[in-house]
Amino acid sequence: MQDVRAGLIALVFTLGLALSACAVDEAAPRPPAVTFKHDPNVLHILVGGQPFADYIYFSEDITRPHFAHVKTPAGIQVTRNRPPGPEDLQDHSTMHPGIWMSFGDLNGNDYWRLKAKVEHEMFIQPPEGGEGEGRFAVRNYYWNKEGTERIASEEAVYRIVSLHESYLLIWESTFAPYGDTEKIVFGDQEEFGLGIRVQTRLAEQFDGVITDSTGRRGARDIWGKQADWIDYSGMLDGKWIGMTIMPAPDNFRKSWYHARDYGLIAANPFGREAMKAGPKSEVIVNKGDRLTLRYGVLIHSSDRPEDVDLTGAYQSFLRLLNEGRR
Repeated sequence: MQDVRAGLIALVFTLGLALSACAVDEAAPRPPAVTFKHDPNVLHILVGGQPFADYIYFSEDITRPHFAHVKTPAGIQVTRNRPPGPEDLQDHSTMHPGIWMSFGDLNGNDYWRLKAKVEHEMFIQPPEGGEGEGRFAVRNYYWNKEGTERIASEEAVYRIVSLHESYLLIWESTFAPYGDTEKIVFGDQEEFGLGIRVQTRLAEQFDGVITDSTGRRGARDIWGKQADWIDYSGMLDGKWIGMTIMPAPDNFRKSWYHARDYGLIAANPFGREAMKAGPKSEVIVNKGDRLTLRYGVLIHSSDRPEDVDLTGAYQSFLRLLNEGRR
């Protein structure tokens, strides 16, 4: 009888723990949903029903897909206005629209300076939202500067993840020669890789701050260096906001950072000579082969700079990369 009573007490205790755990889970805040809204030539991305970014896959003035009007969880726009307003710095008005990936020399064609175009063909994975995360994938074609043939294909997969007081854009692009092109050759310039342009008032020329994972500060000390991540931040509308580029450690080469005090950072694994890091580089992808680049871009917002844990965010990025491979 005592054994039965002891068993009943243990069962009640176990059920109580389970119910308590359920109550805790129900009380915990659920991550906001990532949703999408389509308009002609643009995919609007929302988190918790609030605008996060526009993925613009066709426009007359910027002839490559890009993210623009990117906002923090506090609702403050962190990328430069597109197009730049009267209050903005006016340099590179079309080349630096927000967040983009491009190349100054691919088979002699200049996509960074918009001398040749990148064509969005289709969504190969339709936008799919969900609690705390959304994703979509596209296929693009790179045309030669004459506009007579496609020379390369790109399949890009985008994930948008809601983290604590931040959003993480995970970008994976895979490139291959297309059609009769036997190989694609990535050249050696500063203007390569994944770029961001912050709001004018966040630029280092004003009150913005550029830092990297080694503790370096400022465009002068960071330009041409390598690090796990690089961040461009500043105080705007009462919040410390910014963007952090995190190249994946399994990219073919670590990125050098092309950092400028007017609001630009580009993570560039190609321009070895241009970045004063060694002899001239050529990265060749032959027909039948592929080259994949992966990056994270953290969009963060906090009350104070010391509240931003970029090291922890980088670890979250690595974990999400590994989960994505499974």
